[in-house]
Amino acid sequence: MAKITKKSTKSSSIVDGSAAAEPKVFILTKEGYDKLVTELDYLKNVKRREVAERIREAISYGDLSENSEYEDSKNEQAFVEGRILELEEKVKYVQIIEDHKKTASVQLGSTVKIKNTKTKVETEFVVVGSTEADPLKGKISNVSPVGSSLLDKHVGEVVTVHAPSGLIEYEIMKIQ
Repeated sequence: MAKITKKSTKSSSIVDGSAAAEPKVFILTKEGYDKLVTELDYLKNVKRREVAERIREAISYGDLSENSEYEDSKNEQAFVEGRILELEEKVKYVQIIEDHKKTASVQLGSTVKIKNTKTKVETEFVVVGSTEADPLKGKISNVSPVGSSLLDKHVGEVVTVHAPSGLIEYEIMKIQ
């Protein structure tokens, strides 16, 4: 079973405007966490300064009411600051999937090979948290129809997935 480590001990009783809400948890692999931290560092230490410099330069052009460079720079600044807030939230409430050991059942961090029972097409992917999901790179979310249907299942089991295209049956061929 994959060991999940809470990266931050910070907690808050107020998330999404609800005093009784539990803090949202973002489940990531170590690789996914490192990518988030790298992007956050870049945005805070490089991109933020670049945008601030472009704003200063645009202000030097004079009249701000008809200054498209200033408008564009302010819009980019808003985007960068919004992304920084989003990444800080994820880093604050992250749980990292570590030390995935071979298990008999599908868990977060498992590499799974499944076969469509109708078409016989085999697919292999890693089950990850929704923040890190990227189906084109072979990473599916644990909350996706396929990912949630596979959790805690074993090799040889057939699962029925309620997909947007209808019901699909998959047989679990291999778990790593």
